[in-house]
Amino acid sequence: MRRTGSRAGSRYRGSRGAGRGLVLLVLVVIAAGAAALAGWRLLGGAPTGGEPDAPALVLPPPLTLPEPEPVSDLPAVPAEVRGIYVSGPVAGDPYMDSLIALLEETELNAVVIDLKNDEGNLTYRAETGTAAEIGACVRYIPDLPGLVSELKARGIYTIARIAAFKDPVLAAARPELALRRADGSAVSESGGLAWVNPYEPEVWDYLIETARGAAQAGFDEVQFDYVRFPTGRAAEEAVYGPAAEGTGRSDAVAGFLEAAVEALHAEGVRVSADVFGTAVSNRADAALIGQDYARMGAIVDVLCPMVYPSHYAAGVFGLELPDRAPYETVRAAMEKSREALSGVEEDSRAQVRPWLQDFTATWVSGHLEYGAEELRAQIQAVCDEGYPGWLLWNARNQYTAEGLLPAAG
Repeated sequence: MRRTGSRAGSRYRGSRGAGRGLVLLVLVVIAAGAAALAGWRLLGGAPTGGEPDAPALVLPPPLTLPEPEPVSDLPAVPAEVRGIYVSGPVAGDPYMDSLIALLEETELNAVVIDLKNDEGNLTYRAETGTAAEIGACVRYIPDLPGLVSELKARGIYTIARIAAFKDPVLAAARPELALRRADGSAVSESGGLAWVNPYEPEVWDYLIETARGAAQAGFDEVQFDYVRFPTGRAAEEAVYGPAAEGTGRSDAVAGFLEAAVEALHAEGVRVSADVFGTAVSNRADAALIGQDYARMGAIVDVLCPMVYPSHYAAGVFGLELPDRAPYETVRAAMEKSREALSGVEEDSRAQVRPWLQDFTATWVSGHLEYGAEELRAQIQAVCDEGYPGWLLWNARNQYTAEGLLPAAG
């Protein structure tokens, strides 16, 4: 298990302030002696004739400083977190009731709910703060704290998903934070959604502010997605500005995650991060997007590699078409994850909770139709590699109940 709470929440009580207080106290004592009647010794004594003796300086006993307040443990995590992704519109729709029923009737026990989606919108109405100021709030979820409270009352582990550096709303509202090419045009990936600059501290501050909103709503964990640099031609032409000087891409990602972990642990919330599946073992991909898997694994509480078989190119892991080999692909990816994290000390090593594919990748030539068998094959691969949990992704929030085991008991 990863060490948690080592930095967050403690209050610095160093010796600098205490030493200054001690000097002032000694000066007060000396001044009192100088003003006392002649013939009296400092701090008491009998009167004498003639010249008084030199004052006998009596130092007060050393000050006893209070011990720093202990950092409270973070909330317990289920031994096996098995969850599904839920979009903001679905979380605020009556259809959510059917997903809650699925959670209660099967082995599922967690939800990952969009709090800040790929379009840069918060999925609930924040009354104050930066998101409210820039018009980033969409009231998909009318009562976010109420929903979270209901889920937790049913024993469901709650995770808030926050799309990090992919944020067209912030990019439009704060052009100085947008990621742009030399000609001033916005940088985007497929879909045309603009990104913000991962090097900018103000971007970090905004994301941490948003994550604190999740903590205040009662979520157990915050999961950062798109916590990386964009890819594609536009990204290659991006101008990152002075903030990037002397700093690598993995430094920016790691620096942000360190700041987020410190802030959110102080709020009693765990932190996870989504990672490109190929970045786990492909150094070129990792360097391009700034996701150093081992480095991230020494910072966050949980790593969530997206090991969807459809996302691996033909020939990867020695497989002709990974999409048609769900068990073999996921098991090979989890083996690579273990190898990548082997150099991280166990007491500071993140848990690993992979994203699995519960959809059919129709865009892949020669793709396989995914159903209960393919879903179960991926879950089995995770279990066979000794990992205790997993998450299911389906953009439409339609999950294959037949591929899930019934709830225990």
